Amino acid sequence: MLIEPVSEKGNLLKLSNDNSFAERRKSAEKSKHELLAKFKSAPKPTDPEMQERLAARDAVASARTARRAERDASKAEESNRLLIEAEALAVAAEAQEKAEAEARQAEIDSRASRVVADEAARKAERDRRYAARKARRA
Repeated sequence: MLIEPVSEKGNLLKLSNDNSFAERRKSAEKSKHELLAKFKSAPKPTDPEMQERLAARDAVASARTARRAERDASKAEESNRLLIEAEALAVAAEAQEKAEAEARQAEIDSRASRVVADEAARKAERDRRYAARKARRA
């Protein structure tokens, strides 16, 4: 019984139930020779075509490295810009907070001075009334 299905590559696979050891060995040796011939016919690293491919691959790799370096530099610039902005905002917030604290303290001081002035005015008025009452009695 001989089965000959078509493989994905279009080769005919010959399977037979009555393969002898010698046939299987011969088939394996033939496959090894075909594989060896395939590798021998492959382009060598010194071939001009391979040199062009390697040069193109190196050019792509160096361009990729340059783009990565440029991207990293732009990210670093953006990070520095954000840090500077955050620092400026923190300084502005601190200055505003300090100004608000000074304004609150000035308001407290103003209120305290008005209270002291009012107390002094009341005491002066009380002393004037006391002096007037003493003058009337005397």
